[in-house]
Amino acid sequence: MRVTVLVGGVGGARFLQGVRSLVSESDSITAVVNVGDDVWMHGLRICPDLDTCMYTLGDGIDTERGWGRIAETWHTKEELAAYNAVPDWFGLGDRDIATHLIRTQMLRTGYPLSAVTDALCNRWQPGVQLLPASDDRCETHVVVTDPESDDPDQQRAIHFQEWWVRYRAQVPTHSFVNVGADQAKPAPGVLDAIENADVVLLAPSNPVVSVGAILAVPGIRGALRTTAAKVIGLSPVIGGKPLRGMADECLDVIGVETSAEAIGRYYGARSDTGILDGWLIHSTDEADVPGVEVRSIPLLMSDPATTAQMVRTALELAGVSL
Repeated sequence: MRVTVLVGGVGGARFLQGVRSLVSESDSITAVVNVGDDVWMHGLRICPDLDTCMYTLGDGIDTERGWGRIAETWHTKEELAAYNAVPDWFGLGDRDIATHLIRTQMLRTGYPLSAVTDALCNRWQPGVQLLPASDDRCETHVVVTDPESDDPDQQRAIHFQEWWVRYRAQVPTHSFVNVGADQAKPAPGVLDAIENADVVLLAPSNPVVSVGAILAVPGIRGALRTTAAKVIGLSPVIGGKPLRGMADECLDVIGVETSAEAIGRYYGARSDTGILDGWLIHSTDEADVPGVEVRSIPLLMSDPATTAQMVRTALELAGVSL
C-alpha cells in the first residue's frame, strides 16, 4: 500500500504517527510537508514543519510544547539577547540549532532541501519518507496594517513567522502571499508520490498556511486532481474551533467560516474543480459538501490509538483495505 499525506505542523506530525502505527513497514508512507513557514533567522535556514515531523516521528520532540527538541536548553538564545541581536522574538534552542547548522551548511554547499532532509532523517529514522513540498523558496508572507506606523492605511508584508510568533496573528491582516510560488517546482518525488498513491490524505493541518501553502506550489493541485487515488481530507476544526494553533485567524482573513462544512467546501470536490473525494469531520459536527462523501468520527488525536482509528476510517472511505 502506498499512502501519501499532505501535512504541516504539530497536528500533521501527530497524524503521521497514526498513519505509521497502522500501515505496515512493507508499505510506503510519504509525507509532503509544508515549506511555507521556512525562514532565515540569524543566518540559519529553519524549516519548522519538516523538523516537527522529523522530531515527532523520531521520538525527539518536546511533547508538552509540541515543537522543538526534548530536554532543550536556551543558552544561545540568552547570549543573542545579551548582544541585542534581532529578531529577538524567535527562540532557537541549543539542540535545535544543531539541526539548522547542518541544514544551512548543506544548502550553502549546493544540496537541495529534499536531499538535506533525507540526510537529516538518517539520524532520526522517522519510518516515513519526508519530502518538502518544494526545494525552491515558497514562503508564506502576510500583508498587514503596519504595526510600526501611525498611518492606519499603511500596509506592509511580513514573514508568516513574524505574524504568527511575534504578533500572535493579532494585527489587522489583509491577505496571505506565497512568495516565490510562481517560480517554484515540486521537489523530486512529490508528484510521483501523489500520482502513484493508493490513497492521498490531507492531514488535519491548517487549510490556509499549511495545506494551502503546499497547494500553492505549481503542479501539486493538478496532481491531486488527476491521481487515480482517492483524496480524503480530515477537518482541522471541532465545533467551530481549531484543534490547535490559529487556523480560525487564517480562515477569517480569507473569508472562510471556521467550520467543518466551510473548510470542506473551500477544498471542494474533485468531481467539480476541487481536490476532495471524502471528508472526515468530528462526530459532533455536521457538513454538507456537494460531491464529497462526508463521514463523522471522533477527530481528537488524544492518543495514538484514536489517531490510528481516524486513519483507518479515512482508508475505508477511500476504499483501501489494510
